[in-house]
Amino acid sequence: MRNTRHTLIAAVATVGALLSVAACGGGSSSSASGSDSTGGTYTFWDPYPQFDASSAWGKLVSKCGTDAGVKVKRTAMDTTDLGNKALLAAQQGNAPDVMLVDNPVVSTLVEAGILNKTSDLGLDTKSIQQNILGAGTIDGSSYGVPIGANTLALYYNKKVLTAANVDPASIKDWNSLTAALKKVKAAGKKGITFSAINTEEGSFQFLPWFWGAGGDLTKLNSAKGVAALSLWKGWVDDGLAPKDVLQNTQTTSWQEFATGDYAFSENGTWQLGNADKAGFDYGVISIPGQSGGSAPVPTGGEFVTMPVQKDSGRYDVTKKIVTCLTSSTNLLATDTTLAYVAPTAAVQAEQVRATPGLKPWVDAVAVARGRTSGGLGTKYPTISQPMWTAVQSALSGGQSPQAALDAAQTAAGKG
Repeated sequence: MRNTRHTLIAAVATVGALLSVAACGGGSSSSASGSDSTGGTYTFWDPYPQFDASSAWGKLVSKCGTDAGVKVKRTAMDTTDLGNKALLAAQQGNAPDVMLVDNPVVSTLVEAGILNKTSDLGLDTKSIQQNILGAGTIDGSSYGVPIGANTLALYYNKKVLTAANVDPASIKDWNSLTAALKKVKAAGKKGITFSAINTEEGSFQFLPWFWGAGGDLTKLNSAKGVAALSLWKGWVDDGLAPKDVLQNTQTTSWQEFATGDYAFSENGTWQLGNADKAGFDYGVISIPGQSGGSAPVPTGGEFVTMPVQKDSGRYDVTKKIVTCLTSSTNLLATDTTLAYVAPTAAVQAEQVRATPGLKPWVDAVAVARGRTSGGLGTKYPTISQPMWTAVQSALSGGQSPQAALDAAQTAAGKG
């Protein structure tokens, strides 16, 4: 495992490019410190600043420490800040004992040499869905335990579709979706809203369409990739999607849908609570592939990771804390709080029994892909940034989809 100053500094830049796409991002960071030398205190970092010590999550973290016979010092911060601080702390030799990180960041931390394999700590990951675990698996070894997963689908406004005489069950592919959007526009309402912003959120939202056309991230400018970008551009040009998708985050895109004027919103599992508060009937369908079926969607969510420590004697307690956090009972409570889909089939079944509306999300997560899976690892950020740049260029009219993706492929090749 290599752990050089050069690798760590390079990795800081990589982590900085990966922004959280889950609902749990945001908030200001609090001060962070590394492992306590007394052994009685274990440090824990997570990207959930919206949950304070009195929250169910905060209490669970504390309880897992108590059950392991130690005190847990928890620090919550924005996910990008967390990744950067983790690399710097490792460089200084005081990384936290346990750390939750956004799944695309795992491969970067592994390349920097600062994470333990789950097998080295004796953690059991057999019950976790392989495609979810895959986002934190590098060269056949897993480097963390997923706390849960989220992904994307299409929310729809039942009233808007009914008024436009559109049956959501008729939407099977891109052509039928575009036809539905045209009928909605003709009926005086708005079509679809999504996020095409020039950050990781934009790439996250573009991937279902890119993959749904059969696109390959190592060949951004293939005819399949061009087809996906042409679809989005056509929607914007024809007024079926608003021009402000270029600035929309997933949050502001949702706020547009919540006005009740839009037929569809591409958004995530984390919006379920907001959907219930929207004041109108809604439904959820899978994002369709170009020629039918459900498009592959990207996996979001965090992994519980175990940074390398100078004192390997700390790992026994670390294992106890991680095992507690990821036990079936605690996963159910945590994933309910986060509006995540659990990473195991058993807990997923419990979630669906309690909330039948989660079934489409469980199905979507079952076929979701890790953004860094398939051997991409730390190459993903060098592909994602040119990809979101191409989306911006094409949708703004700066370049044709082909030219924009040609430029993206060239840039990715230099990464």
